[in-house]
Amino acid sequence: MKNNECLLSIVIPFFNEKENLIPLWNELNKNLENLDCKVEIIFVDDGSNDGSLEVIENLHRKDKRIKLIRLSRNFGHQAALMAGIASAKGDAVITIDADLQQPPHLIPKMVEKWKEGFDVVNTIRIKTKGVSPLKEGFSKIFYKVFSALSEIEIKPGSADFRLIDRKVVDELKALPEYHKFIKGLVKWLGFKQTDIEYEADERLSGKSKYSFFKMLKLAIDGITSFSSIPLRIAAILGFLVTFLSFLYLIYAFIQWLKGDVKPGWPSLIATILLIGGIELIALGIIGQYLSRVYNEVKKRPIYIVQERKYFD
Repeated sequence: MKNNECLLSIVIPFFNEKENLIPLWNELNKNLENLDCKVEIIFVDDGSNDGSLEVIENLHRKDKRIKLIRLSRNFGHQAALMAGIASAKGDAVITIDADLQQPPHLIPKMVEKWKEGFDVVNTIRIKTKGVSPLKEGFSKIFYKVFSALSEIEIKPGSADFRLIDRKVVDELKALPEYHKFIKGLVKWLGFKQTDIEYEADERLSGKSKYSFFKMLKLAIDGITSFSSIPLRIAAILGFLVTFLSFLYLIYAFIQWLKGDVKPGWPSLIATILLIGGIELIALGIIGQYLSRVYNEVKKRPIYIVQERKYFD
């Protein structure tokens, strides 16, 4: 339904964003007031302990469009996003972070693209103010590696700031996997998609919740969710090292026949270390996939809702 009677759901996961919530609400108000759609704003508290919850409850007294989902603990950004998406009732759902790096002023343009017939409106971050070159470089490398290894392509700078149509939401909710790499899943689902570029601002307050190790974990989750190529690489390396070892064995035998054997070859130690290192890398890759299978088999939910407030 893409007319004046549509309902638009705004899903905002947050974790300890007390200082940013009121400025975010003010920005949303300015950019939602002229939309033709009715709006619901779903805040998902991912285990905050800084007073963010009280801020949302106070905002609800001013704005009855606000709804709240409290998770029982911190389950992570992707899980909190899914909790909000699963509860959204809108004909279209927009996901946006609470740190004001993703500009709410793009929302009317996203809705316009949706009404033109696009089922998914992605946003592409072309630059981020105040972010170190190391973090920017790691992000670009990840997306290039991901696109090279997987069957789908995600553009560098892709964010979880997007609009998705109801039919895409329903298909996303139906996917049963435990490790949710949402930007990859949305791209994999297909449908008619378009992109909007933007320049991200600095965080208004606080620090990014994505440390280097959390970014690395998300990268590993993304690659192992959509590609088995790392397993093939491990197998190829194994065959290659075995072949080289066999050649080295022949060379050593020839040297023995010539009587040119010297005890304590440094090359022998180097070879052992090389083979051992490749074996450990291969075991680590296999371990990552086994870990994913283990988590899928357990069939635990990816989040637990402690409380839902202000829903009908």
